[in-house]
Amino acid sequence: MDIKTRDVTGTAAFCTAVFGWDFATEPDAIRRATTISVRGHPIGSVSDLATGPYPPETPAHIAYYLAVTDVDRRAAIAEREGAEVVLPPVDIGAEGRLATLVDPLGAAFSLWQAGTFTGWSLPAPAGGVPHRLVLNCTDPDLAERFYRNTLGVLPPEATFRGATARTVKEPRWELAVLLDEPGGLAGVMAKHDAMPPHRSATLENSLRLHSREGLASYVLPTDSTTPQR
Repeated sequence: MDIKTRDVTGTAAFCTAVFGWDFATEPDAIRRATTISVRGHPIGSVSDLATGPYPPETPAHIAYYLAVTDVDRRAAIAEREGAEVVLPPVDIGAEGRLATLVDPLGAAFSLWQAGTFTGWSLPAPAGGVPHRLVLNCTDPDLAERFYRNTLGVLPPEATFRGATARTVKEPRWELAVLLDEPGGLAGVMAKHDAMPPHRSATLENSLRLHSREGLASYVLPTDSTTPQR
C-alpha cells in the first residue's frame, strides 16, 4: 500500500499515534521514499501529493497494489471486464511493472508485476497490523466477479460490502487494521484534530476513523481475525 497525502509529517504522526506504525525516509531509495513499518515489518510507503505528478484536486487516499505475474495480460482482462485504464502497464525501473485502473464500480487499484522489488508482506495478526481491504460499493456481487475474473482468484483479504449511491459517492478500497484496545481512540483522535471514531455497520465490531485530511480506515480488536465477506 502507498499512502498519498499532502501532509506527510501530520499523516505519519496520526498513524503512529493510532496504529503504532513507524515511518522512516530512505535517502537512497527512488523518490526518497518514506516507508511504513509495524513491529519491525515493512508494510507500505508514503507519497507526497504536493510534489508528485498528481492533479491538484487529488484527495488524500491509500493506493493498493495487487500482485500479478503478468501485468499486461491482467490489465487487458480488467479492461475487457469493464475497467478504465488510467496508467497503461509501464516499467518502474528494474523494480517492477505497474498498471493503474478504475474498476467498474469506480474504485481505483493498481497491478504490480515484481522485478527486483517483490512487495511487502504482513506479520502475524497483532495490534497495528493491517487485516483486510474493504470495498464499499453499490454492487458487491459485480465487484467480486470483476476481481475474480481479472486476477483469476478472489483476494482472500478482500471484503465487499453493499451500500447505496448516497452513502458511497466515491467508491474506494479502504484498510481495516487490528488494534489491541480500539475503544480508547477518542482521545487520540481529538489530539490530532480528527473526527471522533464511530461504530461502523460495514464490518462487525469495527470502528470507522477519518484523519484530519480525510483518510478513512477501520479498526477492529485483535481477536477479529476471521475473514469477513
